[in-house]
Amino acid sequence: MTKQKKKFFVEEHETIDDCLARMEREGYRPVRRLEKPVFMEGKGNGDSEYRPVLQKIIFEGEKMS
Repeated sequence: MTKQKKKFFVEEHETIDDCLARMEREGYRPVRRLEKPVFMEGKGNGDSEYRPVLQKIIFEGEKMS
C-alpha cells in the first residue's frame, strides 16, 4: 500500500505555522521540509551576477491514516 504525498508551499502571506495548520486541516502530516533559493539576475562590472532574493519553503506531506 502506497502512502499519498502532496507538496505544500509556504505562501507569501502566511507563516510556517499557518502552512502546517493548513496541512493538518487537509489531513496531511509533514515528513520533509525543503528550502529552495530564488535568484535574480543583475549586472555588475559588465558581467551578469545572480543574487538570492528570497527562500521558498516547501513541505512534503503524507496522508494521515
